[in-house]
Amino acid sequence: MAFTLTVKGAETLEFGKTMISSANLAVDTPDDSMARSTDVAITLHVSGKLLSDEAKNSPTSKLFEWSNTPATSSDAYREVTVSVITNTDELKGAPFREIYLPNAFVVDYSENYSELRGVGEFSIILRQKADKVTDVKVNK
Repeated sequence: MAFTLTVKGAETLEFGKTMISSANLAVDTPDDSMARSTDVAITLHVSGKLLSDEAKNSPTSKLFEWSNTPATSSDAYREVTVSVITNTDELKGAPFREIYLPNAFVVDYSENYSELRGVGEFSIILRQKADKVTDVKVNK
């Protein structure tokens, strides 16, 4: 599998197949609910590589800046799209799944630096705004 990540806000950030290592989508409701709950959270966890040739204004530094955006700013919420691309022989390069969160915000952002893995890795946890959960789209 391969992954791409696009974040659209005041500017567009694009992360290609060489940067993104994994993506995890979760839909969570309260465990103590005895009926379908309206308290639904959609969370997207994306991790990837920090590349040594990134310039000062690299996409990952822009993710870090977004993670520090105050909740009162209109730029706190952005459009996020993750594409999951197959590597199987019969479907090589075809999108398997596309996940679209139109009002995502950063829950957590971290960077881990290690000489064992080149420069390091980043991880970002995003969540769809609670009143816009029905706007999330998963295609294919």
